[in-house]
Amino acid sequence: MRNNKIINGLALALACGAWLGPAAADDLTDIVVTATRTAQDSFRLPMSVDRLDSDAIQYGQSQVNLSESLEQIPGVSAENRQNYAQDLQISSRGFGARSSFGVRGVRLYSDGIPGTMPDGQGQFSQFDLSGADHIEVLRGPFSALYGNSSGGVIAVFTRDAPQGLELDGSLEYGSLNSQREYMMAGGGSDRVNWLVDASHFQTDDYRDHGGAQRNLFNSKVRFNLDEASTLTVVLNAIQTPYVGDPLGLTTAQLDSGNREQAGTGADQFNTRKSLSQEQLGLNYQRHLGSNDDLSVMTYGGHRATDQFLAIPLGTQAAPTSPGGMIDLARNYAGVDAHLTDRRKFWGTSLTTTAGFSYDAMDEHRYGYDNFVGQELGVQGALRRMEINRMHDLDEYLQTQWDLTSRLSATAGVRNSVIDISSNAELLTPGTLPLSGTRYSATNPVAGLSYLLRHDVSVYASFGKGFETPTLNELAYRSVSGNLPGMNFGLQPARSNDYEVGAKYRDAGVTVDTDVFYIRTSDELGVLQSSGGRSVYDNIGATERRGAELGATVPLPASFSLRLAYTYIKAVVDDAYAGCVGIPCATVMIPAGNVLPAIAQNQGYVGITWTYPALGFKAVAETVVRSRIYADDRNTAYAGGFWTESLRAGFEQQSHRWQTSEFVRIENLFNKAYVDSVILNDANGRYFEPDPGFGAYLMFEAKYLAP
Repeated sequence: MRNNKIINGLALALACGAWLGPAAADDLTDIVVTATRTAQDSFRLPMSVDRLDSDAIQYGQSQVNLSESLEQIPGVSAENRQNYAQDLQISSRGFGARSSFGVRGVRLYSDGIPGTMPDGQGQFSQFDLSGADHIEVLRGPFSALYGNSSGGVIAVFTRDAPQGLELDGSLEYGSLNSQREYMMAGGGSDRVNWLVDASHFQTDDYRDHGGAQRNLFNSKVRFNLDEASTLTVVLNAIQTPYVGDPLGLTTAQLDSGNREQAGTGADQFNTRKSLSQEQLGLNYQRHLGSNDDLSVMTYGGHRATDQFLAIPLGTQAAPTSPGGMIDLARNYAGVDAHLTDRRKFWGTSLTTTAGFSYDAMDEHRYGYDNFVGQELGVQGALRRMEINRMHDLDEYLQTQWDLTSRLSATAGVRNSVIDISSNAELLTPGTLPLSGTRYSATNPVAGLSYLLRHDVSVYASFGKGFETPTLNELAYRSVSGNLPGMNFGLQPARSNDYEVGAKYRDAGVTVDTDVFYIRTSDELGVLQSSGGRSVYDNIGATERRGAELGATVPLPASFSLRLAYTYIKAVVDDAYAGCVGIPCATVMIPAGNVLPAIAQNQGYVGITWTYPALGFKAVAETVVRSRIYADDRNTAYAGGFWTESLRAGFEQQSHRWQTSEFVRIENLFNKAYVDSVILNDANGRYFEPDPGFGAYLMFEAKYLAP
């Protein structure tokens, strides 16, 4: 009954346009590069790809989390866990929803540099949203051309600075004692364009034991080496000296009325996380003539993480326990090079891109007790030493052929080989031999796009997807530790992905709609979770059927409308029972069970109003979502909700100065709801409730000199 109310409410909101999203129609552009690795108009491409420009990312936003703007994109779910120790819960068409922390199943890029490691696990925290020019989101079959992912690609592009000198600074303060300071300097000439920015963010957070601090630095310098070539240097760093982990709440705790409380054990063990990351990337572009372009990107970085968990002392007493504190260090590097050729072929236009990529990562994982004597929440005795190494080597080919003025074909193939090795030593019972595995796949994709009229195109596409287990999913073979070593028996998930869609462009109106069907074999699921260990298994076949709608419509009187709606039915197709060392009945997953953390209905509706004479702009939004399950057996769920927010501000322009003042109100009507869940938690601590009403003020000043 509650789901029906949510769906009816969504339909009413979509029909009436009661609230609408931030970007006006004339702020949007269809030019994207992620789809084909060359600048293309998405209207003629046989794939679902959206672009968010800087206004949608930054206007009145905190510019801290991708979830602030991605809710405008159909097919994508970006849930704010209200827990900065666990990152966002991002999924695309249901891929990635199962991740317990970080982002998997969706590939992340920032200025062409991967935020996703070779195993498919990624982080977004180093993404600089304040300096972003735009974000591109690719979904569906063609995401397979980026390698080990099945759901899609999210790419952030840093803007160029204007000619001359630009200085920018902003300050935000609001509910939960949240504050953010931002500074930027940039400039450009005929030979060099540079931009440097830094920000500091901190919050007490909604829940007890959930405060966070984050420092971010980003820089981009482009050198115009000559008339034919450029070199771009990207350097960024992030530091979170302290992030509290409030853990999840049980059903009883959630229903107690105290949604601000920390989960069991959070205060006792002082659960928390700290990390630092430094990364350098180089991107060389050269025109080799009138027909050919060369692109070479290389990068390297280091990421260090310390995390304290709430593992009971009795569990840590077992000889095979890895402890309750994780010390993780990762060194990573890679290169991507491709050549693009454009020429006439039989009187038609043919564009071909061929390239390769290589990525490598060394992971040093240490486990310690989270106590010393009677003192809890401190680094204790060493319990685990492990060195994991992995690398991938991929070759890819993609071509776009305009067969006629109306019909175009796009096709490609990517061959991926991923090698993983592990040398693990538990101090008790002893040393394990070096072990490893190799995953490989050759994934083809193809699509046709046909121009019905100058303003309507239709398309169909098909592709095969490939998703390997991450190092975290490979980490354990049993919850007791009696089977030591990594779980190299896990197989990669493989999918067949079908999509049919239509696009409309006319007089500022944009409409994109599609339907899709995805069947996946060997999908990964949790076999058992207990004592700080989660053991994964291949749960067999799953199906995802869905439809997406995105529309931007200019309205009279300086109003504009943005709609985004997603329907997806994601279910287990074959009954599954994992029986390795535990009774089958405890993990039986019947056919037809809904995959957890995937909402069947999700929508975004809103309106933007501008009053240029006063420099005023207001953005009102509603987000609607149906229930999501928290476990594979569908015994626990977070109910559906809808919530409203409002952003508004004034801008003033003088000779060289531009100043602005914004106010943002979140959860306008103070509704109690749960946005994200912790999947298959062994202690039933599934729920991460969202805060109530919140208000924030932001002031910005910008100086421009020729």
